[in-house]
Amino acid sequence: MNKITEKELRKFRRAVAREFPHDPALQQVHIARKIIAREAELRGMSFPEYVISLRRHQRQARVRHVG
Repeated sequence: MNKITEKELRKFRRAVAREFPHDPALQQVHIARKIIAREAELRGMSFPEYVISLRRHQRQARVRHVG
């Protein structure tokens, strides 16, 4: 499985810090969005497809845990 590298994460942080220099909370939101988008790209999915697949996986895990 492909993962985001430390180098990519540093690049995301620098870019977001330049975009939103005085808003750490907004920086965190945008860093998270960039990470999710990159994970989707690495899996050959669009952003919405990836988010839906995560939600589906979460639901299946919850059903297995309860049942």
